[in-house]
Amino acid sequence: MLLTGKLAAFIGGTLFGSAGLKVLGSKDARKVYTHVTAAALRCKDQVMHDIEVVQENCSDILADAKQINAEREKAAEEEYI
Repeated sequence: MLLTGKLAAFIGGTLFGSAGLKVLGSKDARKVYTHVTAAALRCKDQVMHDIEVVQENCSDILADAKQINAEREKAAEEEYI
């Protein structure tokens, strides 16, 4: 009884796995994989664009901060003299 249950589970699993491979390898499934991959690539491109914008903004902020510090340093020197 126990052996027949294990054998039945093994055979069922094998059949289920074979059917699963057929479904996953079908043309319709391949279309789905292609569309999902295309969407992921579009998402990656958008994220990279957003990162570039943030980096540019950070560079501008850094340049402005350096300018402010230079102006304050110059004003402090003039006060000292």
